[in-house]
Amino acid sequence: MWAVSPQPAGSAPGEPQQLSLLHGFPASAAQVTGPALAADLPVARVLIESSLPHLDRPFDYSVPAALDAEARPGVRVKVKFNGQELAGYLLDRTATSDAGHPLVPLYKVVSPVPVLTPAVAGLAGRIAARYAGTVSDVLRVAVPPRMAKLEKEYAPEGRLDPELFGPDPSGPELSGSATGVSLSSPGAGSVWASYRNGPAFLAHLGAGESPRAVLTALQGYGPGGWPRLVAEAVAAVRLSGRGAVVVVPDYRDLDRVESALLELLPAGDVARLTADDGQTPRYRSFLRVLSGAAGVAVGTRSAAYAPVHNLGLVVCWDDGDDLHIEQRSPYAHSREVLLLRAGQEGAACLLAAHSRSTETERLVESGWARPVEAERTVIRRTAPRVLNTADSYELEHDPLARIARLPGAAWRAAKEGLERGPVLVQVARAGYAPSLVCETCREPARCTACSGPLAIAGPSGSTAVPQCRWCSSPAPAWRCGTCNGVRLRRGATGALRTAEELGRAFPGKPVITSSGDQVKATVPDTKALVVATVGAEPVAPGGYAAALLLDGDSLLRRENLRAGEDAVRRWFNAAALVRPAPEGGLVVITADDAAGVGALLRWDPAGYAGRELALRQELQLPPAVRVASITGVRTAVGHFTEAVQQRLAAHGTVLRTAGPAPLMLPAASRPTPRDSGEEVRTLLFIPYAQAADVTAVLRAVKAAAAAKRSDDPVQLRLDGVDVL
Repeated sequence: MWAVSPQPAGSAPGEPQQLSLLHGFPASAAQVTGPALAADLPVARVLIESSLPHLDRPFDYSVPAALDAEARPGVRVKVKFNGQELAGYLLDRTATSDAGHPLVPLYKVVSPVPVLTPAVAGLAGRIAARYAGTVSDVLRVAVPPRMAKLEKEYAPEGRLDPELFGPDPSGPELSGSATGVSLSSPGAGSVWASYRNGPAFLAHLGAGESPRAVLTALQGYGPGGWPRLVAEAVAAVRLSGRGAVVVVPDYRDLDRVESALLELLPAGDVARLTADDGQTPRYRSFLRVLSGAAGVAVGTRSAAYAPVHNLGLVVCWDDGDDLHIEQRSPYAHSREVLLLRAGQEGAACLLAAHSRSTETERLVESGWARPVEAERTVIRRTAPRVLNTADSYELEHDPLARIARLPGAAWRAAKEGLERGPVLVQVARAGYAPSLVCETCREPARCTACSGPLAIAGPSGSTAVPQCRWCSSPAPAWRCGTCNGVRLRRGATGALRTAEELGRAFPGKPVITSSGDQVKATVPDTKALVVATVGAEPVAPGGYAAALLLDGDSLLRRENLRAGEDAVRRWFNAAALVRPAPEGGLVVITADDAAGVGALLRWDPAGYAGRELALRQELQLPPAVRVASITGVRTAVGHFTEAVQQRLAAHGTVLRTAGPAPLMLPAASRPTPRDSGEEVRTLLFIPYAQAADVTAVLRAVKAAAAAKRSDDPVQLRLDGVDVL
């Protein structure tokens, strides 16, 4: 059956309507008729699981009497759609419909368990609106795949009973007495007592209020580390009778914060939600949260949507980590999901990290959140001492420190640190010797065929002829495009090569590597060198005796607006794993950047974030404004951008744009010969005051383009951290 859809919201007057191949009808015009319908509320509003933007709206179906009991809001259903059986979610039941035609009945209720709660459905709609995506794409992340066996075990009649999940009676009681910490009124025993505004934050949580805070944590290990801080905040909100959601970047952080939570809360009260555990454990934890058997959901990105009952607190750890960004459309960031959810459900919010992102700094400066940070006296006795080998004093005593791979001060720090415990060596890249630069001007060496980076080929960098890492073209006669030089040198030595060199420099000392697919979560407190790539640093239970932060200039040279911010974040994350200065803890950094290194020397991440935000505000760059990137072949990007600008101009809105500019993509990501042109990208800079209107226009144009079934679709992405 064919039906003419109503004019889409936000479409221009006079624009032709699109035909939808539907067997259900969008809510538009008539009464429900048909035999054997449900006596009460015979209309079901169904959201079909489809990534097509022009189908991103509910459709009305009639409810047969046979499905009346099972067809409840939130259940999974199947419907007839264009001659196919498509899955969807039943959003609501109503008494009448204004579709204008007899409605097609629901085909099947897949499961009587209402897995989509009204709160999560509302949140999905807000996320889709913010990122100009579809609700279906958001729900694909929010609701895990169904495991029928678990539903039969815990909800045989579609009714989830918390008693069936069997909370662990061996866990500590919900009083905080298990560790001797008074969580309702934190005193000297609470790690929050060392932070300005920390005790007040916990007190507000325990009183059932909803404070908003940005925490700058000092330590990354031991009983005073950030997992304990998060656990005490969650325990405080649980004492007030409310639930909590905790989102972390990866499985290593998840293991640590889960262990800290289980020290204060009963085991049955904590549900772990991550796709890394497999579909069955993830769905079991999801059902525990949905039933109310677990009041705390902790996990990676998808845990931000956990259907926690009576939500009182949302926590995001290390929001600057790009692992918080969903890799599928609409590319939502966990921080933004939690911020929207906190506002929707009136919950408290805690954004915590060792450093501070410009986004969280903006929240602090606007007054939306209060800073929770340590006093300078506490920092001096808790943080390690930081030494920069590129400052004037060190260069005067060691003139070769600027060009040495391991300056004298770093070598001495490693030698002395190995007498007390493990020493961390942070490097920029995995592998052996992955990149090359010009020996004269230090500019990255690029392939003349595709502009990709050149590297020494072979498993251990054994092949002398450099090759492109994108297209594998050899470059035996390379010449620098900047200074016309012909000699190459390694721009960044990989973790394996570094481990090999340190093994020769410190004979008899064990060398542990953590990089690539061999990332270690912890290392013992033994006298060993631990070579790790950025973000893969293991945790030593007693802290590292010293840390060497190498390749800082390589991190800063990345062609990205956030290169400096990200480098500082990684430096603070590594330095937080080192013992305090009174215990001999020392961090040696070899970078030249005055602002970033100065922030680490002073242990002032908030000051650096404030400086970065001020510069972005002056230049009108994110996060001072929002940014939308439109990527695709040149003609398609041009048509999409023109359509958006025309609709905005009709409302008197003009946006600053950049592009279209060609993309520098690896060979595997370049357009295939059947594509109609080169890949380009156009950026739209959106003031926050106009963001809601602009994203609505972007969604409407995207839906109209999808309905036309263009051979050259574009990718629309908002607030992507990798596009600038």
